[in-house]
Amino acid sequence: MTATAASAASAAALTTTGTAGAAPASTNRPPATAQRPGRELRALLREIDPARIEATIRTLVSFGTRHTLSVQDDPTRGIGAARDWLLAELSSCAAASGGRMTTELQSYVQQPAPRIPSPTKITNIVATLRGSVTPERVYVVSGHYDSRVTDVMDAASDAPGADDDASGVAVVLELARVMARRRPASTIVFAAVAGEEQGLYGSAHLAQTLKAAGADVQGMFTNDIVGSPTADDGTRDPYTIRLFAEGVPSSETPEQAAIRRSVGGENDSATRQLARFVRDVADNDATGMRIRTIYRRDRYLRGGDHIPFLERGYPAARFTEPAEDFAHQHQDVRVDENGKQYGDLPEFCDFGYTARVAKVNAATLWTLAQAPGTPESAKIVTSTLTNSTRLTWTRGPEPDLTGYEIVWRETTSPEWTHVVPVGDATTHEVDLSKDNVFFGVRAVNGAGLRSPVAFPAPQS
Repeated sequence: MTATAASAASAAALTTTGTAGAAPASTNRPPATAQRPGRELRALLREIDPARIEATIRTLVSFGTRHTLSVQDDPTRGIGAARDWLLAELSSCAAASGGRMTTELQSYVQQPAPRIPSPTKITNIVATLRGSVTPERVYVVSGHYDSRVTDVMDAASDAPGADDDASGVAVVLELARVMARRRPASTIVFAAVAGEEQGLYGSAHLAQTLKAAGADVQGMFTNDIVGSPTADDGTRDPYTIRLFAEGVPSSETPEQAAIRRSVGGENDSATRQLARFVRDVADNDATGMRIRTIYRRDRYLRGGDHIPFLERGYPAARFTEPAEDFAHQHQDVRVDENGKQYGDLPEFCDFGYTARVAKVNAATLWTLAQAPGTPESAKIVTSTLTNSTRLTWTRGPEPDLTGYEIVWRETTSPEWTHVVPVGDATTHEVDLSKDNVFFGVRAVNGAGLRSPVAFPAPQS
């Protein structure tokens, strides 16, 4: 069967045009690789509770400040009080897991550095839900629980940090609560990290800890500023979430750079494939959200907790609201001449919106954990001059693996447009020239779940 004939049938089977209830239909045409949410996933998404998300945000705000340099031994104020509360919350989730979830305080002392004037303990709160089939494969989701005001070194003033980033931490806690009672095939790590505002310290420690342990982290997402769909001019976009995804990897070696320059692939990093996967599984009626992928590492002048993971060679991306309101973000708590309060307060959050962001995360993480892993050692054979294309890859270890699909697109297209089922094989030849299009490979299991796409490297 030719690629064109096979892909037409496959694309018809996989493509969907769902709407989102009260949300407007997505203006994006679903890609050929889109995956419809099944009954299990829809049941999980229905359990995500905006009221719990609101309660988490309000509780974190109640600690006054969560500045990394604030007091750590006060039971009601400061980052230490927030740390202890978060550990208790995640431990409560773990108690419902039947022993599958464990929690820990992951601490180290950060020596003096920019924005760290004296040795300071940085503590992440980490819950690990161990996979039941392929536990060695790991996915990470985080939010940062530290906060700040205008002066990044002011550890005494009230710094509510509702949107930045109690909202992201609320997403992490809600995911942990909902997933703790389930059995993912692969391992999911839920992390509330500290030190973000001072220099991404907590996330860097978490990423390095995983790297030192040899963890196979196949995807990481940070949720940072996901509390409100309202921009500083008052306009609202309540059904869109931005996803920042780096192109050329931070960890690229000179040899890899030379290969990329010769064959292309600037838009085909593992992180970009991860972002495409988010669109495939979470831009639909089940989440009620449109995923706006931004082909950048992050916003101008700023960065997030996905960056230390990128720097260590892991695929990682950032969720953030559609347009930030800088009149409230990082501002000192104050009352203007009209009696209106300003500052990063819960009153400026939209808890229903944050719950929908949590659904996007849940759809992505649960599908990643239940689907096969990204194919390993994907290669495109370049040793002979021919107008057909042979691809090879290594068969995955999953016991429910049933086969593979080859995907392709024009070099100018941002999305995969064609799908070719090739069965349980480790090589396949497509009747298309490798010179003209980009190819990828993804795995399929017995439940019909597909992995992220692996972009093949040239093999001469």
